[in-house]
Amino acid sequence: MDSKTRILILGGGFGGIYTAMELSKSIARRASGDIEISMVNKENYTVYTPMLGEVISGSLSPLDVSIAIRDLCPRINLFVQGVEHIDFDRKVVITSINSSSVKNEIPYDHLVLALGLEDNFSIVRGLSDHGFHFKNVADALILRYHIIAMLEQADTETDTAKRRRMLTFVVAGGGFSGVEAIGEMNDYVRGTARRYNNIKDDDIKMILLHGYERILPEFPPSLSDYAYNILKKKKIDIRLNVFIEAVTDDGAVLKGSTVIPTKTVVATIGGAPGAVLKALPLKKERGRIIVNQYLAVSELPDIWALGDCAYIMDNNTNKPCPPTAQFAVREGKRLAHNIIAEIDNRPKQPFSFKDLGMMSALGHHSAAGVVLGFKVSGLIGWMMWRFVYWSKLPGTVRKIRVAFDWILDFVVPPDIVNINLDPTENISKMHFEPGEMIFNEGDPGDKVFVILSGDAEVLKGTTQNPIGVLTIGDCFGEGALMYDKPRSASVRTVTAVDVLTVERKAFKALFTNVPVLREAFESIIYKRKDIA
Repeated sequence: MDSKTRILILGGGFGGIYTAMELSKSIARRASGDIEISMVNKENYTVYTPMLGEVISGSLSPLDVSIAIRDLCPRINLFVQGVEHIDFDRKVVITSINSSSVKNEIPYDHLVLALGLEDNFSIVRGLSDHGFHFKNVADALILRYHIIAMLEQADTETDTAKRRRMLTFVVAGGGFSGVEAIGEMNDYVRGTARRYNNIKDDDIKMILLHGYERILPEFPPSLSDYAYNILKKKKIDIRLNVFIEAVTDDGAVLKGSTVIPTKTVVATIGGAPGAVLKALPLKKERGRIIVNQYLAVSELPDIWALGDCAYIMDNNTNKPCPPTAQFAVREGKRLAHNIIAEIDNRPKQPFSFKDLGMMSALGHHSAAGVVLGFKVSGLIGWMMWRFVYWSKLPGTVRKIRVAFDWILDFVVPPDIVNINLDPTENISKMHFEPGEMIFNEGDPGDKVFVILSGDAEVLKGTTQNPIGVLTIGDCFGEGALMYDKPRSASVRTVTAVDVLTVERKAFKALFTNVPVLREAFESIIYKRKDIA
């Protein structure tokens, strides 16, 4: 029987990685080899998120901010899998590879929960269908290539309304992530737009939406005001006390029914616990797992938690620790020592850390922050921001790569190559608000629609009189694809509508190769000739 104590870490963010790194150092000093460390993470790398915004602008390569977990923690067993369920009674974690039906059980003696939070896109209608995430490298790359695609299309678009929509970029959320994202996007879009013959700087709109009275609320008011003024000078339209209610393919709907025509909405509106965390029978505060001063769950002493998913009181302020990288790093180090102390029957130490400060980049050559109680801003703040985060990058090779890319960024224009990252599958979801056109009579047929929720009406002719109603389960738009002809009618939503869409290529493959489906669609068209 294996007598090793098994420590299992769930999550490869700052908290999980620094717990694993500190544990690795501890077991390297032990001659007994009595501890085994494992980690479960969906990717085999961790993301250095403070520099993620620079991937959008191309200042840094995706590989500059992605660090292989095996290089950081060579003594751990890494399971590149997703967490499905935690069984406290049996002391096992059930995982799967790419959400497949094949499950794996990983036993543990001590379990570290560092799963973080997930984007809470469900709070805004249509956001999950049309909004852009900004949490990992893939998100930053997809956003970057989408921005380039919008510039390419706008450069040759003759319809003024469509062109303005393509050149309007919206970021929802005025915290650190939102401010840094809009700053990098603004620099990149305005800088690269000079290389397009038909796009002028005044054509571009950058809009930051924030639901409270000032951006960067973690800052002192004077620094928040400074950041606000800097972004305004960079031609960024900042709208305070504004909440986004819905997102469609063509716009952002604000509270009060104001619509911003846009093809780009980036959401940095905070996170929520994932399904695994929600299902855990543990005490929580605002969705985060409550832990004691030793970072342990009081009701289950072999369960530990840290980072964004944990509710930890700060001994210095008597307030909950903020979900920031510098706190997660220190929590990870303290938690690792406390687990070892628990194994060795030694006293554990309470977590205590004094915030060293916080900084936010505002685009190239400007930043704002508080460091060791002193306010910094402008060019000096930006240089300090870069140095601080550069110095904390793990690994000498990574530091050299980042420094070299920053040097090149001063002398080489930004890259505008657009690599298509669209998924190969051709089935997706779309959201429409009441009164929106799903398609117009005469439009080319590009996809088939199935209504998942809501109601729509079919319109015909120049008078646009309703000739039919579509509701949940109804399929429409297939005729134009089957017979390669323009849409024979328009479809407009009556209520908020969610639809499932099947792109032309996928539909053609199904229609051609599945006789039952072909017969079903032909029957639909025969009965409903006007809805194509």
